[in-house]
Amino acid sequence: MLAPAAGQAPEWRISDGPVAYEAALTAMDARVAAIVAGTAAEQVWLLEHPPLYTAGTSARPEDLVEARFPVHRTGRGGQFTYHGPGQRVAYVMLNLSRREPDVRAFVATLEEWIIRTLAAFNVRGERRNDRVGVWVRRPDKGAGFEDKIAAIGIRIRHWVTLHGIALNVEPNLSHFSGIVPCGVSEQRYGVTSLADLGLPVSMVEVDMMLRREFEALFGPTAR
Repeated sequence: MLAPAAGQAPEWRISDGPVAYEAALTAMDARVAAIVAGTAAEQVWLLEHPPLYTAGTSARPEDLVEARFPVHRTGRGGQFTYHGPGQRVAYVMLNLSRREPDVRAFVATLEEWIIRTLAAFNVRGERRNDRVGVWVRRPDKGAGFEDKIAAIGIRIRHWVTLHGIALNVEPNLSHFSGIVPCGVSEQRYGVTSLADLGLPVSMVEVDMMLRREFEALFGPTAR
């Protein structure tokens, strides 16, 4: 796990309305540049996007089944993913040189952050060595069936992190059908959400747990 950093606490920011993807990338790039320059604190930015697809650096053209929504090429790692209302996106901008310059440890800590947040709602999230993200077992669908409930995609610039996680709270799951999410096409692997699992949790409740578990792993945050 990543060690907490000493010094100035990361700013915790929440946007209420949908944020256009291009605007979010511009703001994130500017903030990361300021963190690198030492003129701004680290930041965790929670938001939602209008419906869209993003293609990471490993995205395969054949995994775009139908461009039902705008497709954005992005510099994060990973393949195709969906963002939209009801999904909590967290852009995590941390200076790993102040913490631990270990990308694997950072990704593992992001996974643990999601797993602990899900546990707060009595959902058992699990990591898989051969599949990125956090998964839940679905024995109700059949033996060996699992659904992804959260995606992870990051980029590192001068040891400062960009992008982050996307947790499915109550998105329209049919919107994922336009892509092969994260390149996983086997029929026994699908996509789920807290609502799909029978948990009508509010975004405010999710945000509270995300902050609590983030601070347990990464250290205190500031408004």
